[in-house]
Formats: sequence, C-alpha cells, structure tokens
Amino acid sequence: MNPKIAILSDSAAPANEGKAASIAGVYPATAMLSSEQIARLIATNLEHMLALVKEWHTPQHMAARSLAPRRWSLEVLHRPRSDEDVAKAQRRLAYDELFLLQLATQIARRQRAECATAKALPSSDEIDRRIRARFPFALTGGQERAVREISADLAAPRPMNRMLQGDVGCGKTVVALYAALVAIANKMQVAIMAPTELLAEQHARSIEKYLAGSRVRHALLVGGMKAVDRREMVSSIAAGRLDLVVGTHALIQDDVQFDRLGLVVIDEQHRFGVRQRATIRNKGNTADGGMGPTPHYLVMSATPIPRTLAMTVFGDLDVTTIDELPPGRSAIHTRLVTPVMKPPAWEFIRQRLSAGEQAYVVYPLIDESDKIEAKAATVEFERLRDVEFRGHSLGLLHGRMSTEDREKVMADFAAGRIQMLVATTVIEVGIDVANATCMVVEHAERYGLSQLHQLRGRVGRGSKQGHCLLMTAGAHGVENERLSVLVKTTDGFRIAEEDLRIRGPGEMLGVRQHGLPELRVADLVRDAEILREAQRDAGDLIREDAQLRKPECSVIRTALVAKYGDRLRLMGAG
Repeated sequence: MNPKIAILSDSAAPANEGKAASIAGVYPATAMLSSEQIARLIATNLEHMLALVKEWHTPQHMAARSLAPRRWSLEVLHRPRSDEDVAKAQRRLAYDELFLLQLATQIARRQRAECATAKALPSSDEIDRRIRARFPFALTGGQERAVREISADLAAPRPMNRMLQGDVGCGKTVVALYAALVAIANKMQVAIMAPTELLAEQHARSIEKYLAGSRVRHALLVGGMKAVDRREMVSSIAAGRLDLVVGTHALIQDDVQFDRLGLVVIDEQHRFGVRQRATIRNKGNTADGGMGPTPHYLVMSATPIPRTLAMTVFGDLDVTTIDELPPGRSAIHTRLVTPVMKPPAWEFIRQRLSAGEQAYVVYPLIDESDKIEAKAATVEFERLRDVEFRGHSLGLLHGRMSTEDREKVMADFAAGRIQMLVATTVIEVGIDVANATCMVVEHAERYGLSQLHQLRGRVGRGSKQGHCLLMTAGAHGVENERLSVLVKTTDGFRIAEEDLRIRGPGEMLGVRQHGLPELRVADLVRDAEILREAQRDAGDLIREDAQLRKPECSVIRTALVAKYGDRLRLMGAG
C-alpha cells in the first residue's frame, strides 16, 4: 500500500537481485522538510551527533538486562543493517524511554509522600454506622475493600493519591460518597468534579437522594448558572457554608476558593487535562490567604485501565479496583447488526418498548455534516419518531441543549414518560435509569471498544436483562471483527487491553492533555515486559540513590531533568 519509490540515477550501479536487500530508515516529514531532506541532513551529521552520545548504564546492568550499547542502538536505527539489529536497538531505546518515565513517576510519588502534608481524616465505628445508614443496600465485597483502603489513606497525615477504577455499574459513586462523608464528618469540605454538566447533574441527584434529611450542606456548581446565583454559591464555598460541592470545570475558575478543602474527587479523570487536575488540588486556602494542607485526592474511572497504561500514565497513583457487580446484575447481551439485519432489530426494540421497557439510540453527530458521512441525532430523531416508532414516546438529548431542556428530558425519561431517548454520546457516563434495557449504537464502527463498553453499561442497571445492538455500516470487514470482541466478552479489562492494542493509548484515552508521556520508540503493548523491567529497575535505583547523586547516575540525571524537569510537579496531579 502506498509504496515509496526512489529513482536511481543513470550512473548508479545495477541492482544485484542475488544480494540481500538493504534497509533504509524512513523519517516522518514535517511541514517544512520532506522525509528525503531529513534523511540527507542526518546522513551528513550522524557521525558528529553519535560522538556526543553517552552511555546511561553500567556494563554489569547492561549485561544483566541484555541491553545493546546506546550509541550502537542509535546508529543502527539510522543505518539499519538487519532486522535482528533493528530489534535489538529498538529494545534498548524502548527500555531507556520507559526507565526514564518510571524514574520521573516514582520520584514524583516519593516527593509527594515526603513533602506534602494533609489533614488526617479518621473514621470511627459511629461515623461508619451513620454513613452506611444512608445507603438502602449492603455494600458488595469489592466496595468494602475499596472503603477499607480509602479510609486507611484518609486517616493518614499525608495526602491520599488513589485511583478507584472498575467496570461500569460496579458502584464507584457510592464508595466516593462514603469517602466524602468521612471528610465531612471531620469538618472538612469536599469537591467532586465531573467532565460534563450532565454527569455533574447526575451525581448531584444521587447525592440528594442519599443525603435527604441529613445536615450535610451540598450544592451543584456548573457553568450555565445565573451570575447572581453563582456569586452567592462562590461566597458560600469560600466561607465554609457548603460541605460538599459537585461541579464541572466551573470548580477550577479563579474565583472559586474553599475554606477548608479536605478531599477532591475527580470522576472520569482522563477527560481532564493534567493542569486542570493540578488546579483543583490548590483550591484550599487558609484563613490568612495562604495555602493550607494538600487535600486528599481520589480519581475515578469507569474505563478500566490496562496495567501497562496505568503504570505509564497513572504510575504515581495507588490503584483500587472494584472487580464485582452488585447482586442481581446480569451480563448484557450484545449483538452486531449489519444493514440487512436492521428491520428485525428495530422490531425487537419495539417489542421491548411495548413490554414497558425503555431504550437509548445513540448517534455520532448532533447535526448532519458535509465532512462526515454518518447519521445525525436530530435528523434520525424525527425519522424514528414519525416512522419506525410511531405511537411511542421519544425524546432527544445532546450537548448543545440548555441545562433546563436537558434536565426536563432526563426527568421525563427517568419517570417513564419518554420510552426511547435518542442521543449523542453525552449519555456515555452518569445516566442511571433502571428500566432502560436496550442500547442501540448507530455507526458503531466509529467508536472505540472501551467507549462502546461504557455506553452499553447504561442499560441493564435494574433487574431486567440488558441488550446492546451495535449497528454497523457494512456487512463484513475488519471493523466488524474488531467489534466482535464486545459480543464475546463483558470483561472491561479484556476489552480495554484490546482497545489499547488496536488504537493505542492516545486514542483510547480520548483526550490530548491527559498527561500521556510522549514515547518515540516504546510501544505499551509490544513492550509490556520491558516496562515491568524498567519499573523494577527504576524503583531499585531510587531506593539506593533517591537524588541520583552518584557519579554513575549523572548521565541519567541529566536526561531526566531535560525531559521531565518542568513536568515533575505536574505528575503529582494524577
């Protein structure tokens, strides 16, 4: 596919087909330089540049890890001689890249443990009893383990820095609320930040339900509030008149300051930039205007993070995993629906609606686009309402609607007045309607596996069987093979590993500023074992020489400062 062809000059020697083919490096072109120009520049200057390369590791370490010399490895990648040499060179440079990253991550973790202080927020039998009385159910075993680990962190005078992850529907929100109530019992304030107003509103409704009749003062802060209401709320937060504030990016605006911020909870944390996550942690002021103790920090993810990705991006976080669903939950039946199978699929949905159940239909676009060949929610809503589901009640939900309109639609859907909700991926997280049993995703081939797994997690949240229909544009092909993973398994971690393998970490996490380090040689799927080696070796080195002061560490220290010096502080943002 798309071969690159070099035309030899008339004076070039004829090709010898009996001789092994030569291997040439390919350089990604820039806006100003072609691949060929870059190759000529490097060929001219390579010897001079290689003379500047210094070895990072001792001969003993290189022998123990079977690492090729660093200078040799760089030369081989620019002047490849054989596939075997290229593999050895890539392995060495991938190790160095991951080793440097793990050093930076573990130094950030160590600095936080040694330097940052937090107010200890101990629990007690009485606090535990009062919190559990708020939940009309017993916690699962996974939730109990999470509560124990988080409570132990909160009771310490150093800031908790923990990720709470688990599959959709496993009950992370209840665990986060438990942690919040422990902090509030210790007279501290709590901030819960969500990436969208819809999810923040959902959290606020859940909290209202669990805290009805309690003395906990709580509020919702979002961007679309009236100016007078916002000013009053910001004043109440700063004066300590609110114990628990749920919000969106509005929480990190300059005028928002807490009186005694003890705990920060960030939901779907990979949707926020690393600087945004750092900003929310600095919202606690002391009475004299200075910064108080660092708040405890809990981040949640309903997208299970593959271990290699967690070690790379979130390596300075302690990880708690809830690995079981609440009782009564059954696995969601998932099917691929090709164009020829659509009529019976719509008939199946009509039967479920007639049986009193509810459904979501998700589209990739709000409005039709000349640039993207895909169906749009606004257009398909009218067709479904007037043709496919005539006689049934339908509602439309998307991100450009006003807060009031969204809340009305969601209230009508939750109350059963709307049978089918036509929406965009705005419903991907946070929507919880127990009677919704069917999820239809049009153009499923346009989504990542983890995102589709999130979407189908919106159904089957009650006692009834959940169904997910993935509608594709074609009858066959690679895309349908990829989607078949969702038909075969409901294990979020297996799905996330496959998503990582297919799409890579940047696409999988779905945002540009999630703190993902730039890896030029290493591959998180291919080099998983190298990453584990690098993590162990970085840990051993930090334990022996935390400041990297020994002479043999000077080159590594220089490289670390050059690449991560200005980011080490931010790496503590999680």
